[in-house]
Amino acid sequence: MAHSRPMIACTLAFTLLFALAAASFGQDQIQRIAFGSCSRQDIAAQLWDDVLINRPDLWIWLGDNIYGDTDDMEVMREKYMTQKSHAGYQQLIRTTPVYGVWDDHDYGVNDGGKEYPMKVESKELMLEFLDITTENEVRSREGTYQAYMLGNDDERICLILLDTRYFRDELLHDASGRSRYLPNPEGDILGEAQWEWLEEQLKINDAPLTLIASSIQVIPEEHPYEKWANFPAARSKLMNLVSQYGTGRTVILSGDRHIAEISHWKNGDGGPGIYEFTSSGLTHTWSSERAEANRYRIGELYIRKNFGLIHIDWSSSPPSLILEVRGEGNVLYGQQEIE
Repeated sequence: MAHSRPMIACTLAFTLLFALAAASFGQDQIQRIAFGSCSRQDIAAQLWDDVLINRPDLWIWLGDNIYGDTDDMEVMREKYMTQKSHAGYQQLIRTTPVYGVWDDHDYGVNDGGKEYPMKVESKELMLEFLDITTENEVRSREGTYQAYMLGNDDERICLILLDTRYFRDELLHDASGRSRYLPNPEGDILGEAQWEWLEEQLKINDAPLTLIASSIQVIPEEHPYEKWANFPAARSKLMNLVSQYGTGRTVILSGDRHIAEISHWKNGDGGPGIYEFTSSGLTHTWSSERAEANRYRIGELYIRKNFGLIHIDWSSSPPSLILEVRGEGNVLYGQQEIE
């Protein structure tokens, strides 16, 4: 649905595939937020019916919303149309506000960064898929980063959507074969303009709950794939900003990995720290189960098709949360309470 809410502090189309009447969603209490990533548009067995059973107040895409992997924007457009035509997804967007970020495959190239030659054109297709109105300020700047203040009164959520592709520097490949990538000590992910914007959003934000969407994982360090830890200076800067300006409760949402897990980073000051909830993938997961180290993980590693669900209890301050990993048949694989 079209996003035209004003951007207050933490601020808030590809025409609809079918002729749907424009709907405006109210700013009622938000109690359930569903999210997910890594959805192959050509796979019929998707999890939309299971998502809908939970009656989410929001849906958040965390990237790889299609598998575009092309420089041909007509091919990309057709893949977005296929994804949007799924009956369950059509039902979701009729009833639920949808927000989102992109990752590499819907950006256009696997593990891609600022060098991708079609990033301007790809951005337009992504915003159209998400039904972002032409008046939204994201249309007038480089990149796809956005922020929205959702809810009302003392039950507000600041939703920050980071762009980890458009400005990202080069990944350094490990020629030894021991890992896929080496740390790029001076490399950046967000770019100067996005960093300035993010700091301003965090500085002004006074919402009891802040959700920061990053397509790639922020907290985990040990796996060999894409992650913020490949850019240690950028990761430290992000964590310092969130810690410095954080009010209430902060949760990072991430995708990309075709697994689900919850990580907890403590900043050493005795505060609540930062939680990260990774949910991926909606249509596929690892071909076989294996262990993977993550010293920040709390609970289990879930190697199954899944989506994430957050239940919010506004009766406490900051609000208490239940983070759920759910899958086919709406099966509850695991949960974590944050009080």
